[in-house]
Amino acid sequence: MELIEITERPEFASKEKVNKKITGFTNLINELRKRPLSEKEVETINNEIKNINASSGPEKDFMKTLAKSQANILKVIEKESKLVVKNHYRNLWLVLGMSAFGIPIGVAFGISIGNLGLLGLGFPIGMGMGVAVGTSLDNKAAKEGRQLDVVFTA
Repeated sequence: MELIEITERPEFASKEKVNKKITGFTNLINELRKRPLSEKEVETINNEIKNINASSGPEKDFMKTLAKSQANILKVIEKESKLVVKNHYRNLWLVLGMSAFGIPIGVAFGISIGNLGLLGLGFPIGMGMGVAVGTSLDNKAAKEGRQLDVVFTA
């Protein structure tokens, strides 16, 4: 089974932000075409593309539909094929590092010095630890060939 194409949107041709999102989504689909995917994954991806192609609302609604479909596709391919985009683990562990490592470190500093105003000191430390863990997981995924050559920015 082959992945279908996203239809052209001439009404958004002059919208730079929308075109950037569509290009990112198209790059993701093109990268997935290079990978062996199960029938379930291909069916799910095609359903999401059909959902995007059927979207006929204004720019804001189209962007929401596109973002939701992209997130669903990424979730399915990560779960089924263990494929991730570049910097996936780094972005995930950045937040986890701040909450799992940063808060306890900040509380420890604050209590030991007697000033809980130093609680925020743990956040950058935890963020650094999280980025380090996430980057190592991204490098591992790249070595195993599980990393897609696509980067999504916020």
